[in-house]
Amino acid sequence: MSNGSSITHFLLLAFADTWELQLLHFWLFLGIYLAALLGNGLIVTAIACDHRLHTPMYFFLLNLALLDLGCISTTLPKAMANSLWDTRAISFSGCVAQVFLFVSLISAEFYLLTVMAYDRYVAICKPLHYGTLLGSRACVHMAAAAWGSGFLTALLHKNNTFSISLCQGNAVDQFFCEIPQILKLSCLQSDYLREVGLLSLSTFFDFVCFVFIVVSYVLIFRAVLRMPSQQGRQKAFSTCLPHLAVVSLFITTGVFSYLKPLSVSSSFLNLVVSFLYSVVPPAVNPLIYSMRNQELKDALRKLIGHFSAAIDCVPSSAKDFLYLV
Repeated sequence: MSNGSSITHFLLLAFADTWELQLLHFWLFLGIYLAALLGNGLIVTAIACDHRLHTPMYFFLLNLALLDLGCISTTLPKAMANSLWDTRAISFSGCVAQVFLFVSLISAEFYLLTVMAYDRYVAICKPLHYGTLLGSRACVHMAAAAWGSGFLTALLHKNNTFSISLCQGNAVDQFFCEIPQILKLSCLQSDYLREVGLLSLSTFFDFVCFVFIVVSYVLIFRAVLRMPSQQGRQKAFSTCLPHLAVVSLFITTGVFSYLKPLSVSSSFLNLVVSFLYSVVPPAVNPLIYSMRNQELKDALRKLIGHFSAAIDCVPSSAKDFLYLV
């Protein structure tokens, strides 16, 4: 294998040596995946259907849920299929697509989390200017900028990663095609360092965003502590603390996964860290953002109530047929 074009497929990391344990992993991932689909799908539907939630904060939350749906759907279905069919293979084109989609969505999500921090800062620290600074057109532009920046970041990394020569086999030490694991297969140190340099540049911009988020929340917490109303402080903390927790988990595990030295590497460590930044946030974000948000919980109850009422209106004969199916 003299270069990347001679590789027809990659071999992903196997979770276990026996098919029985592979099947166990399949059911575990299926449960996580369905929970993520249900949670994020309910948030998208509730926000889209309830006019009371047509505000900048929920507009960004809807975009976050869509990104989470895309992100987890890029990695877990292939891992589940491999576990079910007891295989490790992914085609070269499938790996390229997975890298592009995953980097695009994960980058857009981090940029969107930065925008959400700005939204909370303006809402709490500059409430009189909120309608001016975060009008509908400004919100659409900021969301589009997050999606577009993620797309351009992914395009740059995809082209650079798969233009290098690969001659160290085709085994990727990860359950999905992750750039650092593909770089380990490079023939030349210069190719490896070129992409590492690009990753470092991307991490620098991510760090700038992270500093912006931290500074925003420092200012937010200062403003919240000055609020005379106990209820106002609780509402502000309930919307801000979950956001900060998600960002902290997201950035620390993501940066560690992409920039850790090769000497600090093991299959188990790679798996745990990648699982924490690629699977856990999309699965737990719906719970985190709805658990302490009364408006969203009310909208979800209303949505579920409408669904239950619609089921009750179905004729009994049709219900029996649905149950049989």
